Amino acid sequence: MEVDETSGIAIAVAATAAIMSPRVRHTVRRGLVFGLAGIMMAGDAVASFAHGVSRGAQQISMPGTDTAEAGGEAHATTEGA
Repeated sequence: MEVDETSGIAIAVAATAAIMSPRVRHTVRRGLVFGLAGIMMAGDAVASFAHGVSRGAQQISMPGTDTAEAGGEAHATTEGA
């Protein structure tokens, strides 16, 4: 089926009218805002996960260094001074 020139123009006019419609523009804008918010939340989740993995790897690679020992060493040095 071949589209003649008037049908092409009618399709272009209908598409332009839909794009210029306040309802369509509002919906597109809202979709973009929610999409961007979703991307930002996903980025934060990935960064948080990576930070947790990094902390876990550091704790595994340096056994015996925990906050209680570090506090005990600081306490011992202040007593000796």
